[in-house]
Amino acid sequence: MGKALIIGCGGVASVAVHKCVQNSEVFEEICIASRTKSKCDALKAKLDGGKTKITTAQVDANNVDELIALMEEVKPDVVMNLALPYQDLTIMDACLATKTNYLDTANYEPEDTAKFEYKWQWDYRERFEKAGITALLGSGFDPGVTGVFSAYALKHHFDEIEYIDILDCNAGDHGYPFATNFNPEINIREVSANGRYWENGEWIETKPMEIKRVYNFPEVGEKDMYLLYHEELESLAVNIPGIKRIRFFMTFSESYLTHLKCLENVGMTSIEPIEFEGKEIIPLQFLKAVLPDPASLGPRTKGKTNIGCIFKGKKDGKEKTYYVYNVCDHEECYKEVGSQAVSYTTGVPAMIGAMLLMTGKWNKPGVYNIEEFDPDPFMEALNKWGLPWKEDRNPELVDSDPIKETELVR
Repeated sequence: MGKALIIGCGGVASVAVHKCVQNSEVFEEICIASRTKSKCDALKAKLDGGKTKITTAQVDANNVDELIALMEEVKPDVVMNLALPYQDLTIMDACLATKTNYLDTANYEPEDTAKFEYKWQWDYRERFEKAGITALLGSGFDPGVTGVFSAYALKHHFDEIEYIDILDCNAGDHGYPFATNFNPEINIREVSANGRYWENGEWIETKPMEIKRVYNFPEVGEKDMYLLYHEELESLAVNIPGIKRIRFFMTFSESYLTHLKCLENVGMTSIEPIEFEGKEIIPLQFLKAVLPDPASLGPRTKGKTNIGCIFKGKKDGKEKTYYVYNVCDHEECYKEVGSQAVSYTTGVPAMIGAMLLMTGKWNKPGVYNIEEFDPDPFMEALNKWGLPWKEDRNPELVDSDPIKETELVR
């Protein structure tokens, strides 16, 4: 069918490569490219010998000229950006120069500012449309599958969706006192930022971890979860008509939060440069270097994840609730692809999004978030490629009323 260029070789990219190789009818050839080519070569050695032809390359994803040269050499049908969010725009620039379809799993954020939003990437819409190519933004799980779930719910279950709660539960245990399940630098920036949610046409901002709920997750059990700002809130608030409130919650253990608070208190989560032994370093990047590599957590991690969306709205004039979610087992993921479930739940949707672009099932020049496409082929592919979804038509709700000040966790 075609060829994909995969930029990045961390945990998510490793899963995506495994799934592309499993799907050799679509992915006849893939090129894995990263700043550290030896990582790409090791992954190629592990998976070579099947129907999918695998090549590797070295590339600096911050360098547009290097990216253009690589794309001109490889001539891919789609570029799967599984590198860092800081590198989204340089890769998009190279895709524009070579007229190549683009996909990522996280929106752009500047390296020197802890702020992420779609504005920078949405600004590319007209240029991608004129070039006749598609940029698919946020084809991971959250963002990604949560947007597909929302589009599916609107298409098949509601005339109008008024409330969405996105719930991300990781009940895995890796045995370390403190570690992050994906890139520590990105993870810690995300959870230490102020929370935000959309309600009645405006953004409501909260302090980090200020709002806490307890939820009984199917197949996992009762867990503490905290309101965060997450990028899909921005696009869903625009793309789901009539939405009154949309929130995002993620589970954290008391141990994780205690360690994080200690690190914050001593300045280790800062992104401001400091001088150390005559060199300039960024504390958060140093912390990333001493923490366990998320890619190494696979063989240690036990337990499950549960990620999904609870919807409340109207169908045929009547109130309706609907919950759609996926449960993923860390140990089963490791048996299949050598990675834990957090990487798996991001890498599989990346492959599915690329597949839909390559097969032409999703073909719309411009820059689009995932919920702007027909959800049905993606939902079908989730069941086929390892992320089966489940439905509850009478779910337990997080709460039914807008947040009151008395409910805030101080």
